[in-house]
Amino acid sequence: MFEKEINFIKSLFPDKKSIALHEPVFKGNEKAYVAETIDSTFVSSVGEFVTRFESMLCEATGAKYAVATVNGTSALHSALLLSGVKNGDLVITQSLTFVATANAIAYCGAEPLFIDIDEDALGLSSSALLIFLEENTTTKDGQCFHNDSGRKISACVPMHTFGHPCRIDEIVNICSEYFIPVIEDAAEALGSFYKEKSAGTFGSMGVLSFNGNKIVTCGGGGAIITDDENIAVLAKHMTTTAKKPHKYEFFHDMTGFNYRMPNLNAALGCAQLEKLSDFVLNKRQLAEIYMDFFKGSGFSFIREPENSRSNYWLCSVLVSDKNIRNAFLDFAHESGVMVRPVWEPMHTLPMYGKCPRGNLPITEKIAARLINLPSGVRL
Repeated sequence: MFEKEINFIKSLFPDKKSIALHEPVFKGNEKAYVAETIDSTFVSSVGEFVTRFESMLCEATGAKYAVATVNGTSALHSALLLSGVKNGDLVITQSLTFVATANAIAYCGAEPLFIDIDEDALGLSSSALLIFLEENTTTKDGQCFHNDSGRKISACVPMHTFGHPCRIDEIVNICSEYFIPVIEDAAEALGSFYKEKSAGTFGSMGVLSFNGNKIVTCGGGGAIITDDENIAVLAKHMTTTAKKPHKYEFFHDMTGFNYRMPNLNAALGCAQLEKLSDFVLNKRQLAEIYMDFFKGSGFSFIREPENSRSNYWLCSVLVSDKNIRNAFLDFAHESGVMVRPVWEPMHTLPMYGKCPRGNLPITEKIAARLINLPSGVRL
């Protein structure tokens, strides 16, 4: 039934017996830099590559400061705490996201409040956000409260899904009117731009991920990016067990976390960042090829939103219904081609099923019909 589509995908990756969804490419200085860390013996969270990696992130995104962490989830957890999220608070986000977004909110003792997405960008909808805030919240003394529960809404976490920027400027402006700080979940969006500005640099903080399947990888890793020096200093302190600098004393002045990125991972990341522009160009070329192939078919290719330049971290198509989606997924996997559906929406999971939410018609529509295609850098 889907031989044409699967054979086409195989033709894009002719050197692969089985085709992964998104595997890393190591064709630069990765081995040399990792060997350098081993030779230096500085393989943990102290080392020159961590500093270099943070500097390269600033150069890549235009952010003034970057703080490298062990993964994207730890970066988001720290960013939420730095924004003042406390036990019992609500944090606005989207239901169509990777579970780490909701988990990081839960780590703070807070609860997600789910808002619908835009159909074109797949990220938090600014119009749905505004309607919800107008109809369901009250502001008082520079804070925003949810009317039904009386709980404070202490942050908003929109996600740039699959590298496609959401309408982040509108979201930031709306949240500003309601005294809600914005933390961008840009885990998938390194190398993506909205209105010529890097994803992750619109809110008070942005969060990045460097997991093995991201556009660049450290094996594991994440980062907080920000233009606020005070936030950056505190983020570095908090993620390094909150230890006060001293040549031999161990004094910690707050509850901190062992979230600092090891030098070994940063070395890998530096070599990967040297190739970022090449990776983005390669992946955008792949997106164009997919776009042309699926034109006029029963598959609708998801293009970058207006005013955006996406890294196309994962290329995606929409099909007519869930049955067609599942049939394609089964056929592809039997053929050695790894495709996947989008994540189960957070509001359908047992631990988040009772969280407050707005109406989610677009979320549910997209979740049933979306397929991610193999999207790795082609050598």
